[in-house]
Amino acid sequence: MTAKEPSSPPAPVFGVAGGAERPPAFDADPPRRRRIVPGLIALVIILAALAYVVPAVLMSGSVLRGTHVAGVDIGGLTVTQAADKLRNDLGARLSKPVVADIGGKKDTIQPDEAGLELDVVGTIGQAPSGFPSPQEVWQGLTGTTELEPKVSIDSAQLTRTVEGLAEAADKPAYEGRVTFAGLVPKPREPQDGVLLDRDDAVQRISDAFLQGGGNVVLTLRPAKPVTSSETVQTALAKAKQAVSGPITLTIGGKQAQVSPALIAANLTYNSDGDGTLAPEFNAKAVLAVVESSLVDAAQQPRDATYEIVDGKPVLVPARTGRGVNDKLLARDAEKVFADGGARTVPVRLGAVAPTVTTAEVRGLGIKEVVATFSTTYDCCQPRVKNIQRMAQELDGHLVKPGQTFSLNEIVGERTIEDGYVEAGQIVGGRMVNIVGGGTSQFATTMYNAAFFGGFDDVEHQPMDYYAPRYPAGRDVALLYPDLDLKWRNDAEQGVLIKTAFTDTSVTVTLWSTKRYDKVEAVESERRSFTPFRRETSSAPGCLPTTGEQGFTIDVTRVFHQGGKVVKKDKKLTTKYRPQTQTTCTATR
Repeated sequence: MTAKEPSSPPAPVFGVAGGAERPPAFDADPPRRRRIVPGLIALVIILAALAYVVPAVLMSGSVLRGTHVAGVDIGGLTVTQAADKLRNDLGARLSKPVVADIGGKKDTIQPDEAGLELDVVGTIGQAPSGFPSPQEVWQGLTGTTELEPKVSIDSAQLTRTVEGLAEAADKPAYEGRVTFAGLVPKPREPQDGVLLDRDDAVQRISDAFLQGGGNVVLTLRPAKPVTSSETVQTALAKAKQAVSGPITLTIGGKQAQVSPALIAANLTYNSDGDGTLAPEFNAKAVLAVVESSLVDAAQQPRDATYEIVDGKPVLVPARTGRGVNDKLLARDAEKVFADGGARTVPVRLGAVAPTVTTAEVRGLGIKEVVATFSTTYDCCQPRVKNIQRMAQELDGHLVKPGQTFSLNEIVGERTIEDGYVEAGQIVGGRMVNIVGGGTSQFATTMYNAAFFGGFDDVEHQPMDYYAPRYPAGRDVALLYPDLDLKWRNDAEQGVLIKTAFTDTSVTVTLWSTKRYDKVEAVESERRSFTPFRRETSSAPGCLPTTGEQGFTIDVTRVFHQGGKVVKKDKKLTTKYRPQTQTTCTATR
């Protein structure tokens, strides 16, 4: 038996020719790294995002952390909280007064007199808002943001303050003039003056406040008269000749003598603007004395009006009449007083129509009281004379339907010649003496009568300071020609103004036809109180004032008819400034 050869083991198969042995191709470590690296990157991105988003979310809706305004930290606060903190911590520090030098005289202007206010909204508005950016988050976490405080100035209020400074500082140039004391002509020599440059003062004071207070020199401009001493002496000689005897007015077979005393009482020599003093003769006043000798009183014209008889308005019809032409008389008499010549002056009569006709008045519907209002004052002060004089001038005035009543337009500039006197009045925060001072009280009385009569408020400026004798939010500042009271008669009927006064009160009553059952004033609570300052003054001419705190109040006029509210006016907000208590220490 043939022995079998042992069988050979099978050759390993490696998939390559030749059967050579090679290491396996699989390596588990590199794929594991490829999975870990992207995960780490994603984790870093998520952590970075969280590092931004989390503080950004916390910071959103508030002032960026690290924000300071002039050393006050408002970072992380809401806008409302930041505003309150700025008002409390920063407002007082910014309220530095300005000292104005006016011709060597210094006057301190407080921030409230210039309407200076910290603009908290504008200040906070400089800070980043909304959802913060990554850069802003980083700034909030690691640094600080410094903001400059913004302040604002009420230019209208500052202008009124400057007007008060000007009233005290102005020394207008005086033109030469000749008047009479009795029969003796009295010359007044021309005199240079100075006037405060108002516009320049407003700008300089405003700039000083915005720069943090301090001193400022205001500019006084020279004011020069156009007349001279020579023209005054020439007019003085003519004035002496003017009252050397009477002048005789003649017409037909009638005549009337104007005595030297009557001439002197109604003749002045004033500047004509060209350097000459020309005579001005009040012929109308003279005719009021002597015209009855030339024209029967029954022939003179009369305006239609109403008189209140037994508590009811009674129509007084107009009448066309005849009278002396006062303008021609003034022209002819002034020629005599300027050039000399014959002292007999022929006058002419003519038909004189009434200014207000019966037809205009008859259909005005004036039949009942629609509103009346009174205010009180202390007896016997100079300002009382001015209040009463204004009341006299407006008594009986008619306001036609659709017409706008303007107190300054009707009364005109208050002058000594018209019966007004110097009295104290607050102008732009300063108590000053002016001719016609105190007539703001009459304007306030008139305003309230028109208010409760339901008539349209066209123009009025509330007083800067609250006075307890007036209703809060319903007072009126009056100054010719800048501050006026205007109201419009928006009714279909006319309005008759009747005035009355006593030693301690003045009343304005409006007669027309009632349109409303009731007109009322709805007042808000007083708010935003500000304390007043106290100061003493030894300045000559110092006028004491009573301190009053400032506050804000709203007044709404509400109209009632048929048991229901038929309309409301827009809310009127009045912000009173605190009035300084001034004690005068100068010896008199």
